[in-house]
Amino acid sequence: MQSRMIRGTSKNARFFVVDSTEVVQEALNIHKCSPTAINAFGRFLTAGLIMGGTLKGKDLLSIITDTDGLVNQIIVTANGEGEVKGYLNNPKADLPCKQLTNKADVANLIGKGTLRVVKDMGLKEPYVGLSEILSGEIAEDIAYYYVASEQIPTVIALGVELSDEKTVKVAGGYMVQLFPDAEDKFINLLEEKIKAMRSITELLKGGMDLERIVKLIYEDMKDEKYEKLIEPYEILESKEVRYSCNCNKEKYYKGLITLGKEEVERLLNETEGEIETECHFCGKKYKFNREDLKGFLEK
Repeated sequence: MQSRMIRGTSKNARFFVVDSTEVVQEALNIHKCSPTAINAFGRFLTAGLIMGGTLKGKDLLSIITDTDGLVNQIIVTANGEGEVKGYLNNPKADLPCKQLTNKADVANLIGKGTLRVVKDMGLKEPYVGLSEILSGEIAEDIAYYYVASEQIPTVIALGVELSDEKTVKVAGGYMVQLFPDAEDKFINLLEEKIKAMRSITELLKGGMDLERIVKLIYEDMKDEKYEKLIEPYEILESKEVRYSCNCNKEKYYKGLITLGKEEVERLLNETEGEIETECHFCGKKYKFNREDLKGFLEK
């Protein structure tokens, strides 16, 4: 089943909910990650889809980590059309599951460091936001980024669960962002509701579709202090999302010739006349022989 995302709005907030199971499965197939690494990488890919959902069309957003953990860099790029791709160093790195919960130890795999978000929206300069990775629990760190760098109070949940080392059982997430004039009553009730909800992986495993998850977030908002709140909401869009890489041979040709003639000649001599390049994001390989590079070398 194709991965899908919905987005919508209510009086006090906007929301995004995504089932990213097939996207994370494709990433696992490409990058051959360990169980803990795909738990971390899959959450970042899911976050990329959600954050990309705030953009228009081909506008781009990149999430980049720089940390002291075993996986010390992850790069995820997404656009407003539901396309995402990513790369992580040391994808085979793994850690034992946490003893008490038997869940993947994502926090220690990622470690502490910085989270950078780059938005390219067609302006002269891209927007760059920076925040600390304090917990290594990815949803918490992205929520902190939104508060620290964009001043947007945000609730976000991300999750990945495997059936076995090669199969993603479920993956997904949701994000609720408050509008600047959000009412205190709604904020308090939302916090209580999110605390009471099961994890996103449990909801997806239980067969809940995205529309039902939105309904669950908004329905029966109540606590001891307030009466039940009725907050009508509207789903504005439902779309398929996918792991998609836009690499091609021409891009790698342009990158190769930036090395200069002397370096390209050296590489051709060392590789018996054929240079092979590989895309970090999708694993596709592009080969260049002397004939391919003739126009450049003879200039």
